[in-house]
Amino acid sequence: MTVAPDAGRSLGTNLTSTFIQDSTRMAAEHGPVFRRSLHHLEFTFVTDPELVAELSDEQRFTKNVLPNLDALRPVLGDGLITAHTHEPNWRAAHELLMPAFSQAAMRRYHPVMLAVTGELVAAWDRAAGGAPVDVAADMTKMTLEVIGRAGFGYSFGSFETGRTHPFVTALKECMVHGQRTVTRPPIVGGLLGRRADERNAENIAYLNAVVDEVIDARGREGGDDLLTLMLAAGTLDRVNIRYQVLTFLAAGYETTATAAAFALYYLANNPDVLAAARAEADAVLGGEVPSFEQIGKLRYLRRVVDEALRLWPPAPGYARHALADTVLGGRYPMRAGESMFVLLPALHRHPVWGEDPEAFDPDRFLPERIRRRPAHAFKPFGTGQRACIGRQFAVHETLVVVSTLLHRYELVPDPDYRLRVQELIAFRPAGFTLGLRRR
Repeated sequence: MTVAPDAGRSLGTNLTSTFIQDSTRMAAEHGPVFRRSLHHLEFTFVTDPELVAELSDEQRFTKNVLPNLDALRPVLGDGLITAHTHEPNWRAAHELLMPAFSQAAMRRYHPVMLAVTGELVAAWDRAAGGAPVDVAADMTKMTLEVIGRAGFGYSFGSFETGRTHPFVTALKECMVHGQRTVTRPPIVGGLLGRRADERNAENIAYLNAVVDEVIDARGREGGDDLLTLMLAAGTLDRVNIRYQVLTFLAAGYETTATAAAFALYYLANNPDVLAAARAEADAVLGGEVPSFEQIGKLRYLRRVVDEALRLWPPAPGYARHALADTVLGGRYPMRAGESMFVLLPALHRHPVWGEDPEAFDPDRFLPERIRRRPAHAFKPFGTGQRACIGRQFAVHETLVVVSTLLHRYELVPDPDYRLRVQELIAFRPAGFTLGLRRR
């Protein structure tokens, strides 16, 4: 195991870190297992598919809730993402909600996805031929609206007003505050830190009040969504239901928005890929609103989405800790409780992906090429029982919105734009805009 250079000076209070991207570039030299520090935090990165396969063994390893997730406990509590596997509410919620995110369950959510996509299209129709649209911002509006309506019967009015809903602002501020409490050096704080903590407490109180109001309304009126399912089951208490609602809102929109934004970036900047994906969308959709069955026929576009997820997965990675003393790969001793972090952008650029893993190539996901790769070379949604519960939801929604936009618009990229990736809760293509022309 090697030790890579400390990144303590690369992070400012504006969260402009490139720690993960820098670590990914170092992986070829320092991997497959290497250690790197960020201020007072230390990460042991793993980048090799065979080692990742071992870490995926549920008999030897389990999810480690890293400090950046633990810092979100004040707002997300023991929701699905921030809970430890041994906590009873994690297992109760996981078992209850898994069927609600199956492929079959997507049929219930599909009409909501279509309705919100229609609102996005109406907004983009108004913008067509004018100023470029902010892709990441609009994908965020889209995905937040979908999870709010499909999961909890709540609309944020994302495309109805010219301002961001205060709930969204408060939620984002809580997420950023949590990250800052982890990455900020211990000596930094003082008056500014206390004011930030007070602001965070105010935001949490506001978020809780809004969600409690939604829960009360659902209890009176009933419905057919995730919230109704949780209330009817009786296995989760009211506080934990609130945590689950906030978890789905916090995690369920940003990651999907990121996947859609990166897919649109690579489509707009790879004309041959764009032409093939558009031809498929035109042939499959046939000028109509896409049906549930038609989305499953977008096989080339699915490869486009998977390739975008390979290069920029929704989250930078996940940590696994040893359940007992063990040796990883016959070379790396681990004590019980010790963790290693699967660095996804490096894993997804491992030599098993070919000579130029930085290149965007959807054909990497042709069935015959998938069969030739190690099974654990592609892990954009995590692994095992702690893998992202909403992965089917995220992929289906991404295919709905991207296929609709390809079918309707000519996408005009800014020729001077160079991809800049921001590292927050999820990766994000910073400053990415598109000009639009109706087809």
